[in-house]
Amino acid sequence: MTASAPVLVNASGFRAAHAAEWERLDAIVRRIEKRSIGAVPQEDLLALPLLYRTALSSLSVARETSLDRALVDYLEQLCTRAYFQIYGVPGSAFGQLKRFFTHGWPAAVQSLWRETLVSFLLTVAGAVVGYLLVRGDAAWFFAIVGDGMAGGRDPSASVEALRKTIYATEHQDMLATFAAFLFTHNAQIAILSFALGFAFAVPTALLITYNGLMLGAFLAVFVPKGLGVGFTGWIMIHGTTEVFAIILSGAAGFRIGTAIAFPGRRTRGDAAVDAGRTGAVAMAGTVVMLSIAGLLEGIGRQVLTDDVTRYAIGGVMLAGWLLYFYLPRSADATAPA
Repeated sequence: MTASAPVLVNASGFRAAHAAEWERLDAIVRRIEKRSIGAVPQEDLLALPLLYRTALSSLSVARETSLDRALVDYLEQLCTRAYFQIYGVPGSAFGQLKRFFTHGWPAAVQSLWRETLVSFLLTVAGAVVGYLLVRGDAAWFFAIVGDGMAGGRDPSASVEALRKTIYATEHQDMLATFAAFLFTHNAQIAILSFALGFAFAVPTALLITYNGLMLGAFLAVFVPKGLGVGFTGWIMIHGTTEVFAIILSGAAGFRIGTAIAFPGRRTRGDAAVDAGRTGAVAMAGTVVMLSIAGLLEGIGRQVLTDDVTRYAIGGVMLAGWLLYFYLPRSADATAPA
């Protein structure tokens, strides 16, 4: 007995057949979210559970037939919002925290993959430009980084002085001060990248690029003096988490900015609310990432001075974050039943 052929679904026809039901469900849920359940007509309240089940069925078909990712993301978010309005949020704080880490945060980051790619490319471009500028003229280093951020790591420093900043353990007070300054600076970049996204994402793009410029400027100090491998290892042990957090913060800011600039058929206010909800979830998680990065930096500064170990820890952390955010999840893990 041969296996049945897979069902083929035309994406345009599928949308046309169900779009009215999805839009009605979205309108009902949006009214409850913005006002209250009392603002919804009785016939809509009675239709809400049926529309929710229909949307779940559409989501199942969209996943099984591999329809476009944008439609799957839209239906996942719509079903999640409807679920919470119908069934409510369980009161356990532990349960809410568990849902955030198992579903809410990874789902938000996955939905921001385009913005994350843009943020990553801007960081890389900034790093390349920063490196080339400082290699061409050392004065650019102080224009980009400044004396406070440099902490003695500048083009005028000797090889031995630079080596001590990444390997020596006898100057812990100085290194701790610099590490605290660096962490505070990066946290500010992350928060501002998200918060200023409403200005059509222009400040967000500038902040993300500037962060890349600084990274490139520092590389231009260490690489020519034969310390590029050591400096990169020192950065990797905490930087794979810290820079990733900044990139995600930028992605959240981009989502808000582009939603306001290009709202589509929705009003700018509605588009901003939807984008802000996703962005806020992603941003809340970056606070966790920055905290972990701070702990890793302390370990790398006080305990680990071996390049191989630093690279290994940095690589494991990066792989762990990528798997956590982007590893496909089962239907039960990505949407309410």
